[in-house]
Amino acid sequence: QVQLVESGGGLVQAGGSLRLSCLASGRTFTIYAMGWLRQAPGKEREFVAAASWSGGKTNYADSVKGRFTISKDNARNTVYLQMNSLKPEDTAVYYCAAITNWVEHYTDPGNYKNWGQGTQVTVSS
Repeated sequence: QVQLVESGGGLVQAGGSLRLSCLASGRTFTIYAMGWLRQAPGKEREFVAAASWSGGKTNYADSVKGRFTISKDNARNTVYLQMNSLKPEDTAVYYCAAITNWVEHYTDPGNYKNWGQGTQVTVSS
């Protein structure tokens, strides 16, 4: 099993920035990719960004392209999500999650088998 712990959420005004961190522990050698997903009240959980664990592949949801950047520090088993130009519609609980087997698409929330507890991001207008 892979354990994931997020940090860095909070309240920010529209146009501001936040950086989320996710520390992975346990069987990290089984990780294929790490992703960030979010869930707003009354909505389904949706994909935000992902990065392959051992390579340079990244994916982004269209809604965050150009504003969010996913990065990782393999030596520290940590993944980051830098969020700039935040909008009120970015308000959600953000989850860090891991894919631990080969899959074709990192964008499908169903491919993530290990999840963190989530961190709240609130963007005020």
